[in-house]
Amino acid sequence: MLSTKIKEATKAPHQQLEGVVVRKLKAINGDKDYAEFLKFFYAYFNAVEEAIKPYITDAVLPDYKERRNSGYIKADIEALGESTDQLPEVEAPTITTVQEALGALYVLEGSIMGGSIIVKMLEKLGITRGLSFFSGYGAETPQKWSIFVTVLNAHAKNEGEENLAIKAANNTFSLFGRTFEREEVA
Repeated sequence: MLSTKIKEATKAPHQQLEGVVVRKLKAINGDKDYAEFLKFFYAYFNAVEEAIKPYITDAVLPDYKERRNSGYIKADIEALGESTDQLPEVEAPTITTVQEALGALYVLEGSIMGGSIIVKMLEKLGITRGLSFFSGYGAETPQKWSIFVTVLNAHAKNEGEENLAIKAANNTFSLFGRTFEREEVA
């Protein structure tokens, strides 16, 4: 099944990105820092959502419009008293198929799974506002993930289609990590 293969095949870039995100989280010192951190998520998630938009239709993922998206991040930034006027530069993956779109969405949807850990880290830092994005789907998170995994698996009918999704997921993780690296270089 693709869901098993993609998890294994993306382990390294996933762990690299996770390390970068955790370091950035640990450096947060108040609401303004947190809002700046969220701008990276907003800019990147918004760009990826635009790239996958033509391919993730109601026929592919019927509840897609109800799922958590970059609009939640924007609302969180605004709840912290900041705006999305100045955002970091990002590069989204190139998406040309449904399988690639689902591979990229695997990364976005998968970020929900670690959201509760991020919320706990932020609360320890005294951050109590702007948590809607990382709160995911609350009690519905396992069900939403299960629905997504079923769709992911159903749209990879052969090894070639699986490879398209895996390559897109790896690229999505890597490009997101580079988003944060650009800031460190600047």
